[in-house]
Amino acid sequence: MKLYHLLCWLLPIATQAQVDTTQRPVYHFTAAKNWINDPNGLIYINGQYHLYYQYNPYDTKWGHMSWGHAVSKDLLHWNHLPVAIPEMVKPDTTTLIFSGSAVLDKANTSGFGKNAIVAIYTADQPTQQKESQFIAYSNDGGLTYQQYAGNPVIDLHKKDFRDPNVIWLEKEKHWLMTVALPNEKMVQFYTSTDLKHWTLLSEFGNQGDTGKIWECPSLTPMYVDGDPKKTKWLLMVSSGNQDGETGLQYFTGDFDGKEFKNDHDAAHQQFVDYGPTFYAAIPYNNLPDGRKTMIGWLMPSNQPAYPWTGQMSIPRDLALKTTPQGVRLFQQPAKVIKLPAGNLEKQNLVVSDQPFKLEQFKNNTNWIDVTFGEGTATAYGVKLPQAEITCQQGQLVIAWKDGKKTLPVPKGNVRLQVLQDKSSVEVFVNGGAQVITFLVYPPKEEHEVSIFAKGGNIKVKTLQVWQL
Repeated sequence: MKLYHLLCWLLPIATQAQVDTTQRPVYHFTAAKNWINDPNGLIYINGQYHLYYQYNPYDTKWGHMSWGHAVSKDLLHWNHLPVAIPEMVKPDTTTLIFSGSAVLDKANTSGFGKNAIVAIYTADQPTQQKESQFIAYSNDGGLTYQQYAGNPVIDLHKKDFRDPNVIWLEKEKHWLMTVALPNEKMVQFYTSTDLKHWTLLSEFGNQGDTGKIWECPSLTPMYVDGDPKKTKWLLMVSSGNQDGETGLQYFTGDFDGKEFKNDHDAAHQQFVDYGPTFYAAIPYNNLPDGRKTMIGWLMPSNQPAYPWTGQMSIPRDLALKTTPQGVRLFQQPAKVIKLPAGNLEKQNLVVSDQPFKLEQFKNNTNWIDVTFGEGTATAYGVKLPQAEITCQQGQLVIAWKDGKKTLPVPKGNVRLQVLQDKSSVEVFVNGGAQVITFLVYPPKEEHEVSIFAKGGNIKVKTLQVWQL
């Protein structure tokens, strides 16, 4: 991922004396130390969720790109492991380990061994001004990787050609790769039977949001409304959002084994997240029960951090549902995340001019699930330190120190799941029909959270709060 390289190099190198380390998230993944960006190689094996990620082993700013590694059994508690794929430095060239995916080769199609884990990633070689696709394999459960002697497996001799995402198609008995041509605002689809030799199938691009380069694509078959008889393909591409900021868009459509056909015309735009910070998300491979779960990177602003920089989103379950507007993507915090009993539970609470303050919650690590019902209030919502989420006149207005977003909401009950974790806020609206993510950096003495109403009253049908 290169769009923000210059910005990342310019980020100040923070010292512990300069930075309030209480800003570090508690239940969002961060590396033990140093810089992270894109999630890579998300794969589930033997009861463990593997998270590889773009990592600088030496500094809190972008550089020396390698694959960091962590594992979890519940997507909430993570065990940090040594770097899995380090940058390769030779006298004549340096190869940076850019973004990609990992697959479990159950049938040994690659010849690397039964149940080998094969990483497919972009090798960035700055001195040659070239990006090509490499593979590496692991026979020790994904802890260490051996580079394939025949690399690269795809080389277009281009400066920008990256982020391969590979899945296995069981019915067709072959691998499918989706990879980005960033400057052309296109993705390419390749097929292979052995992960070593790839054949170009088709290209898709110049549709949806083309305001920024395209990166980190993924193509995933999904059931619509959970019905196995109704399948659509979800194509996600990191690029921009409706305000031209960096973000993640998606397309739904059909894939006939060669070409992807968009459900909508070329100008139609749909976004996974409406905030300015959610980027580079990809789904997990090899999940049981057909589950589709992804993790994204929450791109940091120029706020210094020490000894860590960058965090991941909460893992999100994906679903395609039929709505009056057509098939749309819905997201929810992953079901596998088991929260303890709520620290606060209320039903049929009426809030008016006096806000309902969450007095006992003072750590800025709150997971709030609130459903608003009927009332006379002209505006109501949730107030956080340096952020306010307000329902008014059929709109949801999310305002924070550095930004503001307005989203339409239908009439009736409004459910907000607000995941507040020190410096990050993720808001899931009406069961994940819309999601917005942003970063805030309140001082540690700012911790007041409240439910409010203005110009009347509002019924809070249900309220649950967890402090994690």
